[in-house]
Amino acid sequence: MPTSTAANSGMSRRRRSAQKDSSPNYQAKRQELLRTAAEVFKEKGFEAATLNDIAERFGTDRASIYYYFASKQELFQALFHDILVDVLDNNIAVAEEITASDEDAPEKLRRLVEQQMTSYEENYPFVYLYIQEDMAQLQLDSTSWGKEMARKTKRFESIVLSVLQEGVDNGALRSDVPVPLMAKALFGMVNWTHRWLKPGMRNVDARQTTEAFFTLFFEGARTQDRPARQ
Repeated sequence: MPTSTAANSGMSRRRRSAQKDSSPNYQAKRQELLRTAAEVFKEKGFEAATLNDIAERFGTDRASIYYYFASKQELFQALFHDILVDVLDNNIAVAEEITASDEDAPEKLRRLVEQQMTSYEENYPFVYLYIQEDMAQLQLDSTSWGKEMARKTKRFESIVLSVLQEGVDNGALRSDVPVPLMAKALFGMVNWTHRWLKPGMRNVDARQTTEAFFTLFFEGARTQDRPARQ
């Protein structure tokens, strides 16, 4: 009977071989496993979730998970490295197009929120998982891809700050509330949706949430003598 070390070594060789092969079937199963794992992590949190939980949801056993990933942390990292980096790149690209438009600041902000909420909905639960988990606590923000994700997140935040400042400078938005505080309030509203918004909910989706947030936040942020958006 092989020792545990020998068995682990054999599984490592099989995993490396499969990764190099990159067959469509292997990649499809790997992507399916990632989505399943994301759902489990979203429900239980990274610390509480186990590979047994993921294996059970995936319809296999824990040992089979090791054919794809060496550990829970490696699987968790792959969710962001393989999927979320591209999502953030796309969000930034769309956000830059919005800010370059000739629309006024309130409309740009509405479109930025709509774009974020749509991304959350279309890429559920991956973006929400990133918001939900503390990357610093998991020591993932020190990795190269973790730093890259943090840089992309800051880039998007800077875009929103610039549009808010544009609105204040041209008189479309009120100037008695500091722009950084406005941004924190806005991101607080949008990101807190990770606690309750889920695709398929009755009478609540990305568009409806955007319109509600626009009414609650943006109308309050407008200068009082500016006509409300119809």
